[in-house]
Amino acid sequence: MDVLNSTGMADALREYVQRDRPFLGICLGLQLLFDSSEENGPVSGLGVIPGVVRRFDSSKGLIVPHIGWNALEITKDTQLLQGVDGHHVYFVHSYHALPSDANKDWISSICNYADSFISSISMGNIQAVQFHPEKSGATGLSILKNFLSANSSGAKAPARRKASKLAKRVIACLDVRSNDNGDLVVTKGDQYDVRDHTSSKEVRNLGKPVDLASQYYIDGADEVSFLNITGFRDFPLGDLPMLEVLRCASEKVFVPLTVGGGIRDFTDANGRYYSSLEVASEYFRSGADKISIGSDAVYAAEAFLQTGVKTGKSSLEQISSIYGNQAVVVSIDPRRVYVNSPEDVPFKTVKVSSKGEEYAWYQCTVSGGRDSRPIGAYELAKAVEELGAGEILLNCIDCDGQGCGFDIDLVKMVSDAVTIPVIASSGAGAVEHFSEVFEKTNASAALAAGIFHRKEVPIVAVKEHLVDAGVEVRV
Repeated sequence: MDVLNSTGMADALREYVQRDRPFLGICLGLQLLFDSSEENGPVSGLGVIPGVVRRFDSSKGLIVPHIGWNALEITKDTQLLQGVDGHHVYFVHSYHALPSDANKDWISSICNYADSFISSISMGNIQAVQFHPEKSGATGLSILKNFLSANSSGAKAPARRKASKLAKRVIACLDVRSNDNGDLVVTKGDQYDVRDHTSSKEVRNLGKPVDLASQYYIDGADEVSFLNITGFRDFPLGDLPMLEVLRCASEKVFVPLTVGGGIRDFTDANGRYYSSLEVASEYFRSGADKISIGSDAVYAAEAFLQTGVKTGKSSLEQISSIYGNQAVVVSIDPRRVYVNSPEDVPFKTVKVSSKGEEYAWYQCTVSGGRDSRPIGAYELAKAVEELGAGEILLNCIDCDGQGCGFDIDLVKMVSDAVTIPVIASSGAGAVEHFSEVFEKTNASAALAAGIFHRKEVPIVAVKEHLVDAGVEVRV
């Protein structure tokens, strides 16, 4: 609003809307239409629709941001939402507008997340949605078509299973790095070792990043993550092929794209300094919706826990303050360390039964799992939430590539500890592992890589199993 007011665009927008010209607001574009918002505020909006935009209340355990595929309850017959009933659409936000008698004539759909909030409005030619149609797959593309084409029928196949609430997400992850020939390939390791155990010792090549990402979108992946697994070694903005991968993938993949690897402050060989914010901004401009921070977040959390001071200078704090915490994922890479008693270490432990030991804590690592740090996964998760993370990608080095299932003890410990979404990662080998992690923990999503790349467990099979198990998913 500061920018719109200082440039005169706020008055221009008000006049445009009052003249009933075709208008489509998306996410913040809906919130701007209201009287005011609590975000960084109160801040006055355009004042077109009565109401105040408020933050979701996480004080009672509600996971905030509201990230994922949720259902709409359509309350007004509009062309924009023709064919959308029964399908999930993608939300990512922490603030919402509440329905009231004063704005009820504007509302075209509501969504439920603890309470009902306004998910879309329609009045004449003025349309706005809280969700992201450009990231809502075929359903979202039909909404954009409905807006752009006055004569669009909006016809869409009936949902095979009617959307009713926030769905659990199934995420396809692509570990990307250059092979020995300099080609960017998708690879997969066992406990983070990506080279073949043969005489060649070559980097495993499981396909081309854009081709695989496009296929996973078609297969029904709810999100696609690219992890530049050697990004901690090199200057990420020097990795032009990775930026090109994002640009090309964003033209074909209409679900959220996350990219991670090497996002930190950096000085190149010529002595020029680049901030982590500049690095992240280039990823966002190239098509990423979220960025994932690993090692740099560990160092920031360690400093915060030592001093209790938020400096605002870490990559995590800088990026979340500019782009919002929903755009920042922190990737945690721990390994199990067994102890005889919880009193043996100053970190949160869990009771386990494997290897005859009774307790374990999860020691975090940096530099692709190569270096261990004196901080536990529980402590790191709590700290990065305080520093501005909007989501946690929770890996487990012990389970990586083993196909024996997610580390339920770890996922439960962390997902119970924070009020931001947790993505379970590492260890999936069968469809049952996905239903297990959703039934036994508060994980919002589950991620897999190798089993999808090798076609051992198709995404469609995972979704069908989850439906049979009674887990809400986007079909």
